[in-house]
Amino acid sequence: MSGRLFGSPMFLGFDHLEQMLERASKGSGDGYPPYNIEQIAPNGLRITLAVAGFRMEDLQITQEDNQLVIRGRQADEGEERVYLHRGIASRQFQKAFVLAEGIEIGGAWLDNGLLHIDLFRPQPEVRVKQIEIMQGGQKAQVPSGSGVKPRPTPRMLHPVMDVDGS
Repeated sequence: MSGRLFGSPMFLGFDHLEQMLERASKGSGDGYPPYNIEQIAPNGLRITLAVAGFRMEDLQITQEDNQLVIRGRQADEGEERVYLHRGIASRQFQKAFVLAEGIEIGGAWLDNGLLHIDLFRPQPEVRVKQIEIMQGGQKAQVPSGSGVKPRPTPRMLHPVMDVDGS
């Protein structure tokens, strides 16, 4: 077996999932800013980042394909400060979370140095589709643009002759 996670022939079409997992594992190991992820409802999550010292205009939240990206960059205030001890981090950051398909962003707000982002997954409708089994001589309808070529109709081993011998 190869080193692939979804290498089994029973997992069809999961290549994108494997790529997402690889991308997530290559993410930075930097723990700044610290964050929590909590389940707030059966279909809801909340990400909370500790962003002390950042104002709303210093933060940017974007959804880039299947990633939630949070960036923080504090603007220089131009003041010359003399710190005797500087324990509050004020460096820029970028934190990315890989989102599963269908996850939606519910909203974000800043409260007492904590940035909260709510996520939810709408309940999918249960779909059942009956697949028709065709007779041997009929071809399946393949949607145009799918790149799938229909299988040729099976041919008979011996051609059938007409009664007149032709």
